[in-house]
Amino acid sequence: ERFNENGWNYADHFLNPFLEALKTIGVRPRIVKNLASYQTGMFSECSKIACDNADKIREIIERVSGRELSDSWFPWSPLDSSGSLEGVTVTGYDFPLVHFIDSKGNKGSSDITKGEGKLPWRIDWPAKWAWIGVTCEAFGKDHGASGGSYDTGKEICQLFGYDAPQPLVYEWISLKGKGAMSSSSGNTIGPMEALELVPPEILRFLIAESKPSKAIEFDAGMSLVNLADEYERSCARNLTLELSDDSLSRRRKVQLEDLMGAVRLSSIERNSKSDSSNVSFRHLALLAQTKSNDQLVWDSLGLNSSNPPSSILIDRLEKMRTWIESPHFPEEMRIKIINDAPIEMLQNFSDDEKLVLANLTEMLENCSWDLDSIASCIVDSAKSIEKSPRIAYGVSYICLMGAKKGPRLAPILVELNQREIVNQFRLCLENVN
Repeated sequence: ERFNENGWNYADHFLNPFLEALKTIGVRPRIVKNLASYQTGMFSECSKIACDNADKIREIIERVSGRELSDSWFPWSPLDSSGSLEGVTVTGYDFPLVHFIDSKGNKGSSDITKGEGKLPWRIDWPAKWAWIGVTCEAFGKDHGASGGSYDTGKEICQLFGYDAPQPLVYEWISLKGKGAMSSSSGNTIGPMEALELVPPEILRFLIAESKPSKAIEFDAGMSLVNLADEYERSCARNLTLELSDDSLSRRRKVQLEDLMGAVRLSSIERNSKSDSSNVSFRHLALLAQTKSNDQLVWDSLGLNSSNPPSSILIDRLEKMRTWIESPHFPEEMRIKIINDAPIEMLQNFSDDEKLVLANLTEMLENCSWDLDSIASCIVDSAKSIEKSPRIAYGVSYICLMGAKKGPRLAPILVELNQREIVNQFRLCLENVN
C-alpha cells in the first residue's frame, strides 16, 4: 500500500529503519540519495565521461579484477519502459542518449542526464567519490580485497579527474554462533531490534573499543552483560588521573588512551559526559526480575523524588525488561521463583539434604535480611552438620527454583520478601518428611 499510494520504494523500506537507528545512537549523517542525484543531474558529468571512455573502463575492470566482461557490457545500465534494469542490452550511444533493446524486444533510449538509468556499481562508487568530494571511504573487507571494487574504483576515479579517497577497511560483524551478518542470507538482527535490547551507548562502545581490522562478534546474551559492565566500570574510572602516572609503560599508556577514546566516543551527545547509569547490568537484570514494577526497583536503589533515577537509567530498565522477555536473555541469569513444592525432586532428598533444609529454614527465619547474613545462613546450614555448602546451595535452588543450579542466590533473596521465602522453604520441608 505504501509503495503504491505514498511513493514508497525498496530503498525507503530498508533505509528508513537504519536512519532511525542511527539517530537513536547519536549519528546524524548528511543523506545523499542516489536516485534523486541521478535525476537532478549530479551524476551527469561522470556518466558522460564513463560512456565516452567505455573501452578504458572495460580494460581497467578486466585487468584489475581478473574477470572478463561480456561483449554487450556498457558503463551505463538503462531503465526499460517498465522501470527495470534487468534484461536490457545496450545497442548504441549518442550523448546524451544510450540506446537499448529490452528482454521483450522493445527498443528505447535512456537519457544519462535525466537519471533514466544508472552507472554499474564499480563505476557508480568512484563517480560518487568524484562529484561529492569524498576524502575517506570506509568499506567492508570484501570491497577491499585484491581486485575488488576499491582497486578498480581508484583507477576509474582518475578518469573523473579525482584521486580516490583514503580507504578504511573494516571487518564484518558476526552474530555469535551464526557467522557473519548478511542481509542477503537473512542472518541479521535489525538495527531497531538491537536497540530495543541494548542501550545505544553500549552499542557505540562495542564499535569504539574495537579496531576496524578486528572482527566483532555481536552476542545479545552473556557477552552483552560483560560488555555493559565493562562500560560501567570504565566510565567510573578516572582515566585522566591514571594516565598522569609517570611510571606507566608505553604499552599501558596506549591501552588507557584507547579506552579513554572508546568511552568518549560512546557518548550519544558530542562533548557530553559519559552516559553511565552507575548500576551494573547484572544488578539491574536481577532487580528487573525480582521487582514487579519500576518503583520497587528505584526503592531498592535508594532513589526517590528528591534523588530521582536518571533518564539513562529509566531507559536502561525499560530495555532490560524487553531483553528479559526476549529469547536472547541468557538462561544462566534468568530468575524464576516457584511457589509450590517440587515434589519429585524433594522425594529424592538424602538425610543430609533434609537436615540442611530444616537448618536453613530456621536460620533464614531468624536472620537479618541483608546480603552477608543470607549468604552466611546458606553456608552455615551445611557446615553445622559438617557438610559442604554445595549441598545447601543445591537444596536452595531446588526449593526456590525447581532446579539443581542457578544464578548467585544471596543477591536474589535479599531483594525478595523474607516471609515469602521462608514460607516456601517451610512448604518444601513439609513435603520431605
